[in-house]
Amino acid sequence: MTKIDRKIVKYAVHKPEDKALGEKAADPKQPPQAGEPELVRDKNGRAAKVIRMHERLERPEVLIGSTYKIKTPISDHAMYVTINDIVLNEGTEYEQRRPFEIFINSKNLDHFQWIVALTRIISAVFRKGGDVTFLVDELKAVFDPRGGYWQPGGKFMPSIIAELGHVIETLLQAIGLIRKTQLDPHQQKLVDEKRAAFEARARQTDAFAKPHFPEGAQLCARCSTAAVVMMDGCMTCLNCGDSKCG
Repeated sequence: MTKIDRKIVKYAVHKPEDKALGEKAADPKQPPQAGEPELVRDKNGRAAKVIRMHERLERPEVLIGSTYKIKTPISDHAMYVTINDIVLNEGTEYEQRRPFEIFINSKNLDHFQWIVALTRIISAVFRKGGDVTFLVDELKAVFDPRGGYWQPGGKFMPSIIAELGHVIETLLQAIGLIRKTQLDPHQQKLVDEKRAAFEARARQTDAFAKPHFPEGAQLCARCSTAAVVMMDGCMTCLNCGDSKCG
């Protein structure tokens, strides 16, 4: 008889075939599976277990987090995206940092439902283990039917969801799960030459070179001027006065 002196918070049913699989995984000739331990030596020479990312892995009391601010020209309120990471096998050659959960906070309650749904789904995928980099391509491929917007610096975002994918990509690159794409020396030289030529032409400014409207303004469908901004809860053109609210 086993005495239980703590509150039961969750349980799992183990079948006979699960035991057989566990014995097979214990074979040193077989690679360890997700969630199963593997004995190695840490940097101090002590025996340690290699833990693989798995949905049965319990959340530690403290996680390392990074918060990113998303401010778009199509909303008055910014979104703050926090991604918490778990460090697996700390102090060993198998040490790895993996995303564990994601939270999104915003004053704009119009997005509350899809924010809650998206954070739960993405967090579940993070904790599932395996390759989570596919999330980046899936999210960046979402287009807003009303049109996207330009980030400061000239990067086009087809939707808020796509920018969320960009945030996750930035995090995965920082922890080493995605390798940053780099140009080879020949391509970099060509890009530098083209940039220098463009900047040389840009020095020949005229009366229309200086923008008269706020940075990040969208293109107006009526007057074809990048002057559409959010005013009093409505997209309004500062050039011709066109407004979706009439």
